[in-house]
Amino acid sequence: MTARARNGHAARGTRQNKLIEFDDNSLLPMLYGEHDQHLVRLEQHLDVDLASRGNQVSISGSKDSVATAKVVLKALYERLQKGLDVGDGEVDAVVRMAQVTPDVDETEKAVESTHGDELAIVTRKRRLNPRSPGQAAYIKAMQRHELVFGVGPAGTGKTYMAVAYGVSLLLNGDVERIILSRPAVEAGERLGFLPGDMKDKVDPYLRPLYDALHDMLPSDQVMSRLENGEIEIAPLAFMRGRTLSNAFVILDEAQNTTPVQMKMFLTRLGERSRMVVTGDMSQVDLPKGQLSGLRDASHTLAKLDEVGFVQFAHADIVRHELVTKIVRAYDNRQNKGEAEERDFFDG
Repeated sequence: MTARARNGHAARGTRQNKLIEFDDNSLLPMLYGEHDQHLVRLEQHLDVDLASRGNQVSISGSKDSVATAKVVLKALYERLQKGLDVGDGEVDAVVRMAQVTPDVDETEKAVESTHGDELAIVTRKRRLNPRSPGQAAYIKAMQRHELVFGVGPAGTGKTYMAVAYGVSLLLNGDVERIILSRPAVEAGERLGFLPGDMKDKVDPYLRPLYDALHDMLPSDQVMSRLENGEIEIAPLAFMRGRTLSNAFVILDEAQNTTPVQMKMFLTRLGERSRMVVTGDMSQVDLPKGQLSGLRDASHTLAKLDEVGFVQFAHADIVRHELVTKIVRAYDNRQNKGEAEERDFFDG
């Protein structure tokens, strides 16, 4: 009986059968998941039927689906052999990478990055591997370029992966400090209207950056590095007039900068420094009619070979799968509304 059938789903007619065998039985409970939940997840994602018996798994489905499922199962098994975890997130990540291309050889190369060392980001608390094609391209861009733009919808890991990469550079001694910045208030940085002192005013808007740091480093190290200046978190307004040397600098929520602010920030780049700029053009909170600095910079710098641009897509969203559907639904409604508005004026 297949994992799908055991969980109340009707098994579909088979078109091709393939048998895959694993050597280490001790890894199979983690590969299959509790109550075969990982196999069920693969069935749902790849439209195949999986039946486990001992150290063998039978795969049934279309030729392409069977080939992809085989690559995914082998990749997850290799993760376990390397001592890495396999949970729902890892299963989804390997599936995303496997679906990059229908070519089996290219699929295997793409999947390898989900547990290989080439694109791994290692910090004190975590080892991160790309969980989507966009994340893989993003890490490669940060490795190769001094200035990288990561643009795309929420939930794709743009900020999180950038903070992780910055922490890894700091721990390896490749940079002396990390500077994290974002517009303190989405439209206008009107800090005076908020209660409390300056720290109280800006901290709520910088909280996602603090959260990412605490995921990468023990809390005592985060606090000590903040106190000694190795890590600095500041609103964009505080960047003016500075030259940021030997540092890894991140500008988050960059869609809410003006072109003047963006130019100011980019020209802070100093010797032996790197910058990552992240943003989501579907969440611009600037006054209507105000051009986003992120959009302006993307057009202005597009032809510079030294600058890396990574465009994330819905398929790169690595949060709860419902987040992907939510983002897509909002984008569809926005696109429909823009089309209706054009039709109205054209008519």
